[in-house]
Amino acid sequence: MTDLDLAKINIIEDDKLLKLLSTRTGHSEVKEILKKGEELKGLDLNDCAKLLSIQGDKLLEMLFASAKKVKMTIYGPRLVLFAPLYCSSFCVNDCDYCAFHTRNPASRVKLSLESIKEQVEILEAMGHKRLLLEFGEHPIENPIEYVVDVIRTIYATKKAPGEIRRVNVNIAAATVENYRRLKEAGIGTYQLFQETYHKATYKKMHHGPKADYQRQLLAIPKAYEAGINDLGIGVLFGLYDYRFEVLSLVQYAQFMDKVLGVGPHTISVPRFQSAHTVNLQLKHRVSDRDFLKLIAILRLAVPYTGMIISTRESPEIRRQAFAIGISQASAASRTAPGGYKTDNDQATGSQFNINDHRSLDEVVQDICQLGYLPSFCTACYRLGRTGDVFMKLAKAGTIHQKCQPNALTTFKEYLLDYASPETRQVSEKSIIDHMKLIENPQTRKRLNENLKKLEDGTRDLYI
Repeated sequence: MTDLDLAKINIIEDDKLLKLLSTRTGHSEVKEILKKGEELKGLDLNDCAKLLSIQGDKLLEMLFASAKKVKMTIYGPRLVLFAPLYCSSFCVNDCDYCAFHTRNPASRVKLSLESIKEQVEILEAMGHKRLLLEFGEHPIENPIEYVVDVIRTIYATKKAPGEIRRVNVNIAAATVENYRRLKEAGIGTYQLFQETYHKATYKKMHHGPKADYQRQLLAIPKAYEAGINDLGIGVLFGLYDYRFEVLSLVQYAQFMDKVLGVGPHTISVPRFQSAHTVNLQLKHRVSDRDFLKLIAILRLAVPYTGMIISTRESPEIRRQAFAIGISQASAASRTAPGGYKTDNDQATGSQFNINDHRSLDEVVQDICQLGYLPSFCTACYRLGRTGDVFMKLAKAGTIHQKCQPNALTTFKEYLLDYASPETRQVSEKSIIDHMKLIENPQTRKRLNENLKKLEDGTRDLYI
């Protein structure tokens, strides 16, 4: 669609969503909504508003149980792991919630391509295969040419046996032409958060080019026009009423599905965290209880989407979130440019503070002990299972037929090349248990062949 066409669409219907916040419901109606959600067709805004109103422990337990059922049906026990790579803290915006804002007197850092290579080698030595690139918005320091050069440098950096097989990117709203350049460079998912869909709050929090609400809102359709069909959305929970933000995410997902033909490949659920020069006194901070509730509701409302949680959250909250909807998680993160060279993960130059300080190996071991399957798979993106192709498989609940064997293969590769002896010991039974979930005899046969090839030294195998 053209910019003119998009301007005519009221994507986020503020008045409608705000009115829905007064919705209330009872036990019997909740049961009906949850039953509907378990059919994997999603929920409408009225359904979501009713679920957002529930408070009692019994109803929350029912909600969590339904969300877990949907998550397991579509994504199974897999948890895809990745790491963020902060490339530059130069930024022309002065956003209240971000430590890269212009009022921060700390020195700015922009990684050279040689430094990018050094950071990537550190991440490869951990075992990471997926990265999410982060850049502040700065047309001089962080032009699209720099972003493209960083992507190409990462793909070219291979320190045996390591390599990065997928690069996702989070950059400021851009032009269609610049999105095309990202596509040509081999981008995976383009991720852009609205931060808050509430216009008055958005205006209050943003200063600089990013203060343009419509520019932010229409960036995803522009990226799609450029040929990027794996698109990630999200908000920063805590800036405004989480119930409004959830309804807005669902309405935006519906817009994407209807107008673009593909819904969000991922929905991220970051909660506000303080940082150097950032310590907002927010009246809409989201409690742990409400945070888990909103994750479960989003899982039911947009069942096909991948849901991402970051190291902003504590290990305990992440464990609970894995059970009710989360399918992707960052691990061993650093949120400052060059951060992987230091043990200090709360550095002055960090964009935000983190609450999960564990190594990738510790996270992997914990995931296995919880009964989940760590995955480093990137097969879909290299086999063309993106956009509407991926959506059809996810919506039908059949994507696990591809993902489960590939997750096992990449996990085995991690165990052979990077895992500690303790993690290998914990994981032996885990692989056997997860192999039992593969029903197709031909797939199981091919998986066994690939696992044997891995032990013989072959790498990067997938179905």
